[in-house]
Amino acid sequence: MKITKDWLQKNNACSGGVERFLSQNETDAAKIILGLIECGRPEDSRWVMQKLITTKKQAVLIAVFTAECVLDIFEKKYPDDKRPRNAINAAKAWLKNPCKKTKNAAAAAYIAIYTAAYAANAADTAVAYAAYAAYTAAAAATAVFTPVYAAYATKAAGTDKKEVQLKIANYAIKVLKL
Repeated sequence: MKITKDWLQKNNACSGGVERFLSQNETDAAKIILGLIECGRPEDSRWVMQKLITTKKQAVLIAVFTAECVLDIFEKKYPDDKRPRNAINAAKAWLKNPCKKTKNAAAAAYIAIYTAAYAANAADTAVAYAAYAAYTAAAAATAVFTPVYAAYATKAAGTDKKEVQLKIANYAIKVLKL
């Protein structure tokens, strides 16, 4: 897919984003997404990815992958708390069989994980963000925020944030078939 000035304007890009786009020559969406991460603009990369997501399935696939990238942060701190893993599994079940039963299970997991994320927030920011990543994976409507929470979790945990961002971006590029 090609990114153009028209595309940016139709998607309500900020004026600074349009100016930055016009100051370079790349139009390939995949290269733009990765390039934005490489040059320290992951928030712009996430914005482009979000605008390219056209189906609930794409959003949930990306959210689940992202949450799994940081799940270990939560599980190291709370090895007996399975709510984030259960939320991810509920989202996966919906992906395999998008029916009312799996949708309701994902909604229940979404509510349960909110409690874990909220409780973890008081104790450890990295752990809370990892829980929030799983929380948004279970809720397709907010799945676009999962990469944001994953980035915060990796940063707070002291892991290589850029490496995780590139891993997520590469997966999103594959899912979006860019």
